[in-house]
Amino acid sequence: MGSTVISSAKEFYNVLRSLQDEEGNDSCIYEEDIQMLQMNGDRVPVLNMYCGNQPVFICEKVVPKIYEPDNQPMTETSNCADNDDDADNADNADAADAIALLTELGPQPLTIMKARQLLSWYTLSQNANISSVDNSPALHPLWVRCDMSDPAGTTWFGAETVCMGNRVSGVKLYSVTCKGSTVDKGSLITLDELKQEHKKRHHSSSMAIKGSARFNLFGSTVVENTMIESQSSVTVDFKWSHVENILETPPLSSTATLNIKVASGDMKSPMNEMYRELEFLQTLADGLRTGETEWVEPLESLSAVNLTTAFLEELQDTAKTLQDQATRKTETTNPETEIDIVKPFLERGDLDFVEQLWVRMRKSVTSYQDIGDCLKLVTEALRYGDIKPWIHRDSSSSLSKLILQSYHQQIDHVSLTGVTPVHMLLEMGLDKMRKDYINYLIGGELTTLNHLCYYLSTEVDLQEQVIRLGKLHHLLEIIVTCTTFLDLPYDRLFLLTQSCLQHYKTHPYDEEHEFKLQIKPALLSHFYQKEQPVLWGAEVSSGHGSREVRTSVQLSDRPLVDHVIFETDYPNETVDGDGESPAFFSTTVCCSLVNFA
Repeated sequence: MGSTVISSAKEFYNVLRSLQDEEGNDSCIYEEDIQMLQMNGDRVPVLNMYCGNQPVFICEKVVPKIYEPDNQPMTETSNCADNDDDADNADNADAADAIALLTELGPQPLTIMKARQLLSWYTLSQNANISSVDNSPALHPLWVRCDMSDPAGTTWFGAETVCMGNRVSGVKLYSVTCKGSTVDKGSLITLDELKQEHKKRHHSSSMAIKGSARFNLFGSTVVENTMIESQSSVTVDFKWSHVENILETPPLSSTATLNIKVASGDMKSPMNEMYRELEFLQTLADGLRTGETEWVEPLESLSAVNLTTAFLEELQDTAKTLQDQATRKTETTNPETEIDIVKPFLERGDLDFVEQLWVRMRKSVTSYQDIGDCLKLVTEALRYGDIKPWIHRDSSSSLSKLILQSYHQQIDHVSLTGVTPVHMLLEMGLDKMRKDYINYLIGGELTTLNHLCYYLSTEVDLQEQVIRLGKLHHLLEIIVTCTTFLDLPYDRLFLLTQSCLQHYKTHPYDEEHEFKLQIKPALLSHFYQKEQPVLWGAEVSSGHGSREVRTSVQLSDRPLVDHVIFETDYPNETVDGDGESPAFFSTTVCCSLVNFA
């Protein structure tokens, strides 16, 4: 019997070792009905506080799949086939419902008995006194989804190796138990009970207790029992010592970290109009790359050609208009005036000829022909000296260079065929939007031109320039959100700007990335002190280093486990603003240390 168990443990170890060592291999099937995954622990909410972003193994039940035949026979239709068609439609509907059901099922748990068996195999395989384990690095932690079929309501079992040098000296065994939501705070575990739970497993004379909490500051909200979803979110995490009561408000001595995730294009954002402008720029770039362009509905009632013609006639009739505007701008602008960086993002007031042309064209062009016709009108007006427009000294677009040449009555011939007009329009938009972003960032003293070199470079191709501009836009979405909705002080905005700039120099565009910012709790006290947390936790710990053991409870407004369905006696408990007590799900994590002799 013992040899059979050890043999099974070795077989299980070999599967885990293969999964851990083979690059690009993140999943496999074991014993036909167990799916084994390798992922970072922070992808699973309940494991995040114990595993962080380190790799872990997840064991769960395989979700059965529906396989449809690749080659379905063609059916001939006739007036006599109505009944057959109805039957086929019913079969197709049933198959679609089954697929939808499987999609909704999500990850599935194993039985408590099977989970215990996997944990025992993992533990045995790491014990060199029992199994002849090689000198390979220790296995990643193992976590197994459980079906709550035991009296304690266990949802996860976990195991993690403890090492002394390169040798595995023991394992930590974890159990995660959960309870459905309740508004009765008297039914929640107390701090004394949490300490007693810790003492049952660990006979330590000294224990430390820490608190943590998370509050939503911006994002999805509940209005009259209806969740209004938002792709953007700003949360704040607090950590503190000397916890006295369950669900206590974080003290001002806590450490606080903002977690900022902003999706571009939010209708509530002051940057929304700028995002629409960026979208058009990206449409042009995509068209150059793929050869296909999806033109959006024009924002102007006049055609692009008519708008451009009217603009040129206006310049001819009032030749000094732009020059006068520049003079007035110079006269009324005081360089020492303090710039208010908390006001919403506004359009610049010093648009030059090329930028004003871009604004008109991006709101009206609906085809490549429109772009070519508009630019032909402009180049002819320049060639014949009908207009002498002014442009910014640092303009770099092809059209700006033609304008500079027109000052000396020497204009290069430009063939406005093929993709050349699109290239020219794309350059115009890049030039204009870069100046918009510089105006905000430099004007608000949030960074310097040296720190923006990567984002402003014209040495890379147009596609890469658009990508970098998209990163810069996302950075501004983040800064403007924190400015407008959180009213963060200048020093925090400055640090956040530097963090975002540094991140996007080496990382791809990612709206799911959470930017983090340390902040003083006092700056946010008016946001959270009268609100309920979405997550509140207390943790009792003893021991040090790798031999530290912890017992914790997490209270959350949503379940931290996604593979079981929780029952509740309070179906209408998530009420916002009606003075009712909030409901919390309870998740308790216990840890035991097993030493190998």
